This record gives sequence, C-alpha cells and structure tokens, in this order.
Amino acid sequence: MPTTAKIPTLKIHEIYESVQGESSWAGWRCVFVRLTACDLRCTYCDTEYAFYDGKKRAVAEVLAEVLATDCPLVEITGGEPLLQKNVLPLMTALCDAGRTVLIETSGAHDIAPIDARVHRIMDLKTPDSGESARNLWSNIPLLTARDEVKFVIGSRGDYAWAREQVRAHALDRRCGGVLFSPVFGRIEPRDIVDWIIADKLPVRFQLQMHKFIWDPKQKGV
Repeated sequence: MPTTAKIPTLKIHEIYESVQGESSWAGWRCVFVRLTACDLRCTYCDTEYAFYDGKKRAVAEVLAEVLATDCPLVEITGGEPLLQKNVLPLMTALCDAGRTVLIETSGAHDIAPIDARVHRIMDLKTPDSGESARNLWSNIPLLTARDEVKFVIGSRGDYAWAREQVRAHALDRRCGGVLFSPVFGRIEPRDIVDWIIADKLPVRFQLQMHKFIWDPKQKGV
C-alpha cells in the first residue's frame, strides 16, 4: 500500500505584526512567529504563557500567513523555537522569499543547523536566570558577524559574569553585537549603564521597547 507523506507542522502559539522591541533591529516593523514550548525555566521569563497550548499548523500555512503581511522583517521566537525541527525549513523558506529572518534562541541549543542567512540572536543565560548551567558553549565558535548575543541582567553579579564572558570569548569581535538588557522591574537600568561606562565595555545597552509602548504584560505586541 502507498504511504501518505506526513505534512510538516509546527505548534504555533501566535503570529502577529508589531515593531521589533529589542536587538539592533529595534524599532523596525516586524512579524513575530511565536512557537509553543520551552525546556528552560528562567526566573525572569516574561513569556511563560508560551510554554503550553498553541495550535499545530502546517509549515506551508504558517509561511503563507507571514508572507501575506508583506513585512520584510520576521522574527522566529518562543518559547524555544529550536525545540521544533520543522522551524528550520520554515526559516529557509522565508529567506528564499526574500525576508530578513531573525531567530531568538537560548544558548542551550545547537545553532549550527540554522540557515546561514538567518540572523541568530542567542541569549546566554546569566546566573540569576537559574539556567546558566544549560549554556551550550560550543555555540560560541559558530557565531558570525550576522549574529548577536544577549545577556539579561538582574543584579551586579549577573553584570560581572556577563562582562567576563564578553572579555573571555571576545564576543564584541566574534559577532555583530553584544546586548545587555535589564530584567524588567528587578534592577535599575541606569545602574547597568553606569557599570558599562565605568568598564568601557563594548556592548549595546537595550531596553525592551515594547514594554514601554504597551502594558508590560500585554501579549501579541
């Protein structure tokens, strides 16, 4: 008997158009594809709602919806998008369609299989996240000028740890940008700025722009 080919699917929590709130792409109109599920439990997580639920959808259907927005910038996020293998052909198809594609992923998963045209924004987990032991250090040599590394900082100790990683791995020379971001509501942003200036650290300070435009707990923005 002939077998029926299995249709590639992804479990999608939401797809929406907004402005990019973080990274060197901040402020640009962007379509976000948020995948369901994450295997980390960071203490400061602001997308716990994406751990569960969502809807299984064909990759082709997701691609069509994103392309229909006619938005040149697309971010794949989660949750942790690399938990679903079919995200890889989705990103390739988006690149083939001429879109600029970003993926936001933790430092706990292998970034090697990602299409080389995708801009990888990799979050190295700081000690206060509770998940720093999960960082996959073999990802560091894979970083290129297209990529960015993000540190979410909740304390002076987190800052000192992040500073040492920047220096030890020469991250400012290895990738296109190093991002220092405060845990929203946990630490004064100006403290991090003062420390960066005092240390003459070659990093970009950022705030989560969307949390100042909309309610910090609002979804789909």
